[in-house]
Amino acid sequence: MSYLDNILFAVILIIGAGYFASNVKKLIRNIKLGQDVNRKDNSSERWKNMAMIALGQSKMIKRPVAGILHIIVYVGFVVINIEVLEIIIDGLFGTHRVFSFLGIAYDVLIGSFEVLAFLVLVAVIVFWIRRNIIKLKRFMNPEMEGFPKKDGNIILYFEVVLMSLFLIMNAADLHLQFVDGGFGHYHQAGSFPISQFIAPMFNGMSNNLVFLIERGAWWLHISGILVFLNYLYFSKHLHILLAFPNTYFADLNAKGKLDNLESVTNEVKMMMDPTADPFAAPANPDAVPAKFGASDVQDLNWVQLLNAYTCTECGRCTSSCPASQTGKKLSPRKIMMDTRDRLEEVGKNIDANKGTFIEDGRSLLNDFITPEELWACTSCNACVEECPVNISPLSIIMDMRRYLVMEQSAAPMELNGMMTNIENNGAPWQYNQMDRLNWKSED
Repeated sequence: MSYLDNILFAVILIIGAGYFASNVKKLIRNIKLGQDVNRKDNSSERWKNMAMIALGQSKMIKRPVAGILHIIVYVGFVVINIEVLEIIIDGLFGTHRVFSFLGIAYDVLIGSFEVLAFLVLVAVIVFWIRRNIIKLKRFMNPEMEGFPKKDGNIILYFEVVLMSLFLIMNAADLHLQFVDGGFGHYHQAGSFPISQFIAPMFNGMSNNLVFLIERGAWWLHISGILVFLNYLYFSKHLHILLAFPNTYFADLNAKGKLDNLESVTNEVKMMMDPTADPFAAPANPDAVPAKFGASDVQDLNWVQLLNAYTCTECGRCTSSCPASQTGKKLSPRKIMMDTRDRLEEVGKNIDANKGTFIEDGRSLLNDFITPEELWACTSCNACVEECPVNISPLSIIMDMRRYLVMEQSAAPMELNGMMTNIENNGAPWQYNQMDRLNWKSED
């Protein structure tokens, strides 16, 4: 590799890494638009969750076929990309397989990379068949039309191309390593259990042509990795990076335990304080009164916004949702996708207005998520239980319900009737308190 190639590679690497860093900065800013919530408690349990769920994929294998295939792709993605470090060093300094000094250990590594690359190819093809030929029901929901459907396939095509380029690059490299008299700086290094079956296709070709194929596959492979890295921000596959913090900061409370709104708690405390003056002027007249619940993404907490970006769009939540299964409009996956879409819309508004959000007349409630969807939820926690990365669509649903009830008095008629009965009769049913124990009387 000439010095010009080294410089060109360095430029491409800097541009790719720089664009990725700018998107990460934007991502962090958008997540920080959420309300503060303390998730620093019980660090040992949080580290355990991250190790078991994000790293160990423990919730994925609840559905064995998809789980095992995903683990193959996941391990392949992580392990094979260890070689990216070698590619970067070779690209910057013009060396050839710089880690080959590891000897047998290097042979084992390259051999493992190749076997994993082949297994990833097989897994990705199966995933493509499940999506496009078998057409599993959970991939066919209305929210999966358009870009979400394309996105799933784009990633699969990316994986096929990257793994194929990796094996072709190794096969051409292997061929050049055994050229009589040597060829350039290609010295014998590595073990190639898969690409050794591809290398014979180069027999009879000129060495210069094989060299061009190897260099072409090398450049396309590393460029493809940089493109893939920067595509993640726009894709559901952002969970590759965010699954780790998401599982760490997940709610550790028992499922079914709802948090109390601080704003409501403060109101109740004031009402129970005999010395408090409910008509007293607020300590800070300019302070914006706390909103009950959430109508837009800025009202949600930052962990809920992290959840939205982490959503894998796998549909396990929706396929397990009893409301969805009985034909209701609710899809927990759509709740997360809508939250992310609105958050991206808000982020673009901030970018367009030099760091300040300008009211756009839109909100998460009504423009993205309808009250009908929210009230269809049975709050059973099936979606939370099924999510492979500990996302909680229910928490967003409950916060938006709170807004409807406490800010807009927009609860369904049946719920309003129940709450009125509780207020007047001390029970959900419409009868006099004096008759509450009549059920004990004999006929």
